[in-house]
Amino acid sequence: MSLSQSVEDYLKAIYLLEIDGVVATTNNIAESLSVSSASVTNMFKKLAKLQLINHKSYRGAELTEAGEKIALEVIRHHRLLELYLKEMMGYSWDQVHDEAEKLEHHISEQFEDKIAELLNDPTHDPHGDPIPSKEGVVPEMASLAITDADENESYIIGRVRDQDPELLRFLEKSGIIPGVKVTILEKTPFDGPVKIKLEDKETTIGNSVAKDVFLVEK
Repeated sequence: MSLSQSVEDYLKAIYLLEIDGVVATTNNIAESLSVSSASVTNMFKKLAKLQLINHKSYRGAELTEAGEKIALEVIRHHRLLELYLKEMMGYSWDQVHDEAEKLEHHISEQFEDKIAELLNDPTHDPHGDPIPSKEGVVPEMASLAITDADENESYIIGRVRDQDPELLRFLEKSGIIPGVKVTILEKTPFDGPVKIKLEDKETTIGNSVAKDVFLVEK
C-alpha cells in the first residue's frame, strides 16, 4: 500500500499517544500534529475507510493491526535515523529529532537495513526510546518516571520523553542522560522539585522535567 506522508504522520501520532496511555482524540491529535480539528476529523474518516484505524465519535481513534504495522515501520525509520545521525554524523541528541522527521518517510528498506547493520542492530535511540525490529517487535521501554520512583533507591536513567531541544541541552549539561546511575534523594510534596544524585553529583530538577525522565531498575 502506497501511503502519503500525512497518513503515516497520523498513524505514528496515534501510536505514540496510545503507548503513553493517552486517548487519540481529535483534539489530542490536532495538538500533536499542529493541525486543525477539522483536518483530523477528515483524516480519521480516510484512515477508517482504509481500515487503518477504528474510530468512534467522541471516543478517539485506535490503530488496527495494519495501522500499527505501518506506524511501527515509520517509528523504526525515525529512531534508526536519530541514532545514525548522532553516532555516525556527529549530531547532538537535541538536533536529531527534527532531522529524522524530515527523512523518515523517504528512506528505502535497503537503506534502513544498511543503517541497522552499521549500528549493529540497535534496540534504543539516543533518547532511550525503543527501536521496533523489522518484524515489528518493540523492545522494553523504560516507564518508571522519576516522580514515581522510590526515595533512597538507585536506578539507571533509561529514557527521556521530551524532544524539546532546549530541555535536552539542559539535561545533557546536567548529566541526566540514558545510561547514567541516579538515586532519588528527596521528592518535595505537591508536585515540588525532586532532589537526585547522579553518580557523585547532587542536583535538583523541577517536577515537570522529572515526569519526563524514565528509569529502569539497576
